[in-house]
Amino acid sequence: MPALANRINHQPAFLLATRPWRESSLSIEVFSRDYGRISLIARSARKRQSELRGILTPFVPLSLSWYGQQELKILHRAQWMGGWPQPQNQSLFSALYVNELVQKLTAREDPSPAIYQALYTVLQHISQGEHLAQLRYFEWTLLKSLGIAPDISQDQHAKPIDTDQSYWLRPEHAPRRVADTPSETHEQGLIIRGQTLQALTKHNLQTQEEHNEALRLTRMLLDFRLPEGIHSRRILQQLQNFINKNT
Repeated sequence: MPALANRINHQPAFLLATRPWRESSLSIEVFSRDYGRISLIARSARKRQSELRGILTPFVPLSLSWYGQQELKILHRAQWMGGWPQPQNQSLFSALYVNELVQKLTAREDPSPAIYQALYTVLQHISQGEHLAQLRYFEWTLLKSLGIAPDISQDQHAKPIDTDQSYWLRPEHAPRRVADTPSETHEQGLIIRGQTLQALTKHNLQTQEEHNEALRLTRMLLDFRLPEGIHSRRILQQLQNFINKNT
């Protein structure tokens, strides 16, 4: 079979999404370490006797082998690499959120080992239930790796960020010192302390205020790139509203 000459073996990957394909197969999206986001056909994966039924699970490390020259490739083998349990309860929504960001923001077959490593790290922490700061680090690594994050290590004059200053930020612009920015423009972006910008860059968020500011910043940048919204975030907000109304 000529396609077998294009076989990729034992590639670390995470399952992002699945959907039925034809009678008994699955069309799956995965994010691999060395090949980026890949679309695969898992033949007969929906059959009860298929060994893939218990292996193709999201949020845990997989080892995948596939072949094919077209955009839609054929899954040849899948193995579960272990490492951590499936996320539960609210952590499950965080895992869905992470997968959705990767699926919506990355291009197919665009390799990014940095994104794969960030995905590995954040899903590992999500499974352990201690992941709020890791979500911010993941979001920032994703935006930075894709080249769509502003450089928050320096201001608009290429001066290093001062932890004692506050900065005005908006998408696709460098940070501007609040002292140098007309107050009437502040409502068009966010005011973030230099201390938080440095902490986010160094993956060292400590205080609740730093966490809150980092959340506001990454949310603004993601909403700018995904104006149609983030489905998993919307579902979680609806669930939280329902719980609050009934407690």
